[in-house]
Amino acid sequence: MNKHVVKLTDTQRQELEACINKGKLEAYKIKHANILLKADVNGPGETDEKIADAYNCHTRTVANVRKRFATEGFVRALGRAQREVPPTPRKLDGEAEARLIALSCGDPPEGAGRWTLRLLASELVRLEIVESISPETVRQTLKKMS
Repeated sequence: MNKHVVKLTDTQRQELEACINKGKLEAYKIKHANILLKADVNGPGETDEKIADAYNCHTRTVANVRKRFATEGFVRALGRAQREVPPTPRKLDGEAEARLIALSCGDPPEGAGRWTLRLLASELVRLEIVESISPETVRQTLKKMS
């Protein structure tokens, strides 16, 4: 028996069928609608394994959709899980970005013809603006600012 039970109302069932029949939604939403319809205890009430086989997805996907329906509601179950926080915290805040731009607009260090991404990254560390930073992060920040 599944931990999270899907029990759809008639209105919810009609909305899901309309989503599937319309075919204008993102593919994952249509898949989630199909999963909810198959998992409904008032309907087929299929197992996660059967549903996963029918819609060519992992059983974990089915379990996650069930769980979101039970804990977060009907609308959230159709969508994807949202991250609470970014995967890694940002290295540069607004003030540090401003200092990077000012640094890149200034004269390069003695012995260098121009600022390179590596030079900018090492200078940010030397000035103790950040503990560490990659040249790629510097590039992305400068590109975003241009």
